[in-house]
Amino acid sequence: MKKKTKATASGAAKRRKGATAARKSASGKSGTKRAGTKRADAKAAGTEASTRGAVASGDKSTIRKLRAQLARAQARIEELQASAETDFLLDILNRRGFERELARSLSFIKRYQASGALIVLDVDRLKPINDAYGHAAGDEVLKAIVAAISDQIRASDVIGRLGGDEFAVLLWNLSETDARAKAAALEDAIDRLTFVFRNSHVSAGASAGVAILTAHSDLDRVLDEADRAMYVRKAQRRHES
Repeated sequence: MKKKTKATASGAAKRRKGATAARKSASGKSGTKRAGTKRADAKAAGTEASTRGAVASGDKSTIRKLRAQLARAQARIEELQASAETDFLLDILNRRGFERELARSLSFIKRYQASGALIVLDVDRLKPINDAYGHAAGDEVLKAIVAAISDQIRASDVIGRLGGDEFAVLLWNLSETDARAKAAALEDAIDRLTFVFRNSHVSAGASAGVAILTAHSDLDRVLDEADRAMYVRKAQRRHES
């Protein structure tokens, strides 16, 4: 009876030892798995961070390229706009460019109660010069007229070519009396120009019309007013001559 009890106790002890060993083994394996999982997670996190860094770097590079492309496109747009608003022969504003500048100036005058004047000039004898001596001679006359006008106006004033032989000048901060005096001075400066074509001395001349710019001025109306005044002046000059 005692032997059986001892044997039973011995077997129970062995089973306990085996269970303990099994638990330790399981615990060791679990620890190993957890450690492996942590290392894998850390590696994945590092890979993700590296990927995010690479993507961020790539985004910055793309943004820089897009900004450079945008800057080039804007510069090209400005170049094309300037070309579309510039007279290629005389390097001054064409009608489109001058009207845009006039509209902007009228908005400024309305807002700040400023003053200004518009002078429209028509070359008197350009067509006969073109017919007699060719368009190259006419181009030379036009260039000389632009130079003469430029010498008579300030840097803040604006000159444009409205048509073949018609010019406009936008003048700032002057009275009606001063504007009409300036129109007369421009006529005189152009009248004094002389040219030699095929051994012949040639002059052109120009007639000027004035419109005063006020807070109530409208672009189309003020252009028409100056244009009509110019034709009245042209008729006077023709009668005087």
